[in-house]
Amino acid sequence: MSVCKKCGAELSRDEIAIYKRMVNRGATEYLCIRCFAAYYNVTEQLVREKIEHFKRQGCTLFASGDAGDA
Repeated sequence: MSVCKKCGAELSRDEIAIYKRMVNRGATEYLCIRCFAAYYNVTEQLVREKIEHFKRQGCTLFASGDAGDA
């Protein structure tokens, strides 16, 4: 299982996917939602909304039915 490169928290597939979608598709290290939001100075809620937005669009980076995992 992957962990956040800043705080070491275990990552969900959605956390990995949002990092790849928003930062770098080729990334091998990721940030959890908390650290991602802090780094980019946005709310955790906005990051979660973006995850749901990309899922609704059908982005294949995101696992279907994984909403509670983030």
